[in-house]
Amino acid sequence: MMRIDAHHHVWDPSARPHTWLDPDEMAPVRRAFTLDQLAGPAAAAGVTRTVLVQVLPDLAETREFLALAAASDLVAGVVGWVDLTAPDVADTLAALPAGLVGVRHGVQDEPDPAWLTRPDVRRGLAAVASAGLAYDLLTLPHQLPAAIEAAAALPELTFVLDHLSKPPIASGELEPWRGLVRRLAALPNVHCKLSGLVTEADWGSWRVADLRPYAEVVLEAFGPERVMFGSDWPVCLLAAEYEQVAGAADELCSGLSDDERAMVFAGTARRAYRLEG
Repeated sequence: MMRIDAHHHVWDPSARPHTWLDPDEMAPVRRAFTLDQLAGPAAAAGVTRTVLVQVLPDLAETREFLALAAASDLVAGVVGWVDLTAPDVADTLAALPAGLVGVRHGVQDEPDPAWLTRPDVRRGLAAVASAGLAYDLLTLPHQLPAAIEAAAALPELTFVLDHLSKPPIASGELEPWRGLVRRLAALPNVHCKLSGLVTEADWGSWRVADLRPYAEVVLEAFGPERVMFGSDWPVCLLAAEYEQVAGAADELCSGLSDDERAMVFAGTARRAYRLEG
């Protein structure tokens, strides 16, 4: 079965500031990570193509990622960053090289929980849709109502929810996250990444059983045809090695049919991001 890792990163803190890596708990990943370092673990997990996702709100980083993708057989596409609020966002998107398949902004860091509903943001999202790109939702649970409103207002735009919107797995709470995710999943233009689970659980003692209630919610709400596997490497290394993340995803999807598993591990990503090959 062909496998696509729909969510990973690379970074080099010596090349530009990564202040999000400053807290003490981030020390294990406060170093450079490259595509070459990913290639081995990905191949061991059966992954043949990937989607490289932005880290910083930095257009220069996006251009660098597109150059990496152009030179790599591993990277099938890039989810980059542009300033959605800029009046010339459509021109910026049009000027970027081939390989861009989506756009993401760190909504989780925005103090306004309704940021996604702002008129300037809405115009930017419309430009993303017009460019034929997807939009990755990096949100926290309290920001889901705005995500629901934005996705409902832009049915022509494919939205992809990253990391299940970071539910409180470590505490075991399901509500209000579960109800909000089900409302979001009722919109047919929204997809969800089965990613980022291990770092929302207890880093030192998580088990697949801790992740299962959250995975079951999204698999039921979205259906396998709108769920895609992502490793969130190298962030996942805070709690698990790549092979452990891939193995957990296999176990969480073990009850699906072969066709459904093929969607989660490749088909959904290919369709949502319009990946070639």
